[in-house]
Amino acid sequence: MSIKFGPAGLGGANEAVLNLEKFKKIGLSACEVAFTYGVYLKKNDAERIGLAAKKMGIELSVHAPYWINLNSKEKEKIEASKKRILDSCEIAHYMKAKRVVFHSGYYGKDAPEESFQNIKKCILEIKDKARENKWDVEICPEIMGKKNVFGSIDEIERLKKETGCGFCIDFAHILTRYGRYDFESIKKSFPEKKWHCHFSGITYGPKGEKHHKKTPEEEWKKLFSFLKNLSKEIVIINESPSPVRDSAEGMNIWKKIKE
Repeated sequence: MSIKFGPAGLGGANEAVLNLEKFKKIGLSACEVAFTYGVYLKKNDAERIGLAAKKMGIELSVHAPYWINLNSKEKEKIEASKKRILDSCEIAHYMKAKRVVFHSGYYGKDAPEESFQNIKKCILEIKDKARENKWDVEICPEIMGKKNVFGSIDEIERLKKETGCGFCIDFAHILTRYGRYDFESIKKSFPEKKWHCHFSGITYGPKGEKHHKKTPEEEWKKLFSFLKNLSKEIVIINESPSPVRDSAEGMNIWKKIKE
C-alpha cells in the first residue's frame, strides 16, 4: 500500500521546475499539471519539466481543459473537445505524464444511455488517435460531482470496461453526487491495483458540487480509514484553494495513521 500526495497546478513554464523543487522539499511526490483554460506548455518545456520531475521522483499527471463536452449537439464543439484532450495527451507524453484526466460532458436533453454511447464513441476515437501518434498516455474520465453532468460511478466504471480507458476517482465529487463517500461501491467498481484520485474539502447542495475548500482533518481521516485497508498504489491530487499546503497536511496525517 502506497500513497503519493500532490497538488493540482504546477504554474507556468518558467517557474515549473522551481515549484517541483519546493514540492520535493516538503515531501510531496505527485503533481497534476492543470490545463484549466488551455494547453499552455510547449514540447521543449514539457520535456524539460518531465526530466526534472523524474529526477525528483515526482509523478506527473495532466488535467485537460475544462471546456469539454463530448455529448454536445454541435459537431464543432465535440471536435474541439476531442482536440483539447488530444493536445493534452501530446504534452503529457512529452512530460512522461501517464494520465490525462478530463470531464466528459453534460447530459443535456439526452437520456443517460444516449449520453453514454456518444461519449464512449468519442473516447474510442481519442484512444485510436493517441495510439496512432504513439503517445504513451492513458485518458481518464473523472467521476463528477454535479448531478446534471455525465460521470457517475457506474458510468465511469462502464466506460473503463467498454473502452479500456483509465479513470479518476474524485472522492469529493462522490460525496456531493451521492451525499456520502460510498467507499464500498468504489472498491467494487475499481478493483485495479493503481488508482488516480482527487480529494479536497467541498461545499455542496441539492444539485451537487458548489466549490472546493480546505480539506478538514476529519475528512482526510475518513478517507484514510478506507484506504489503509487496501493493497494499492494510489495518487491523491488535492484541488483545494491551497493545494500544496493541503497536500502536505494530508500527507502528514497519513504518516501518523499508518504508524
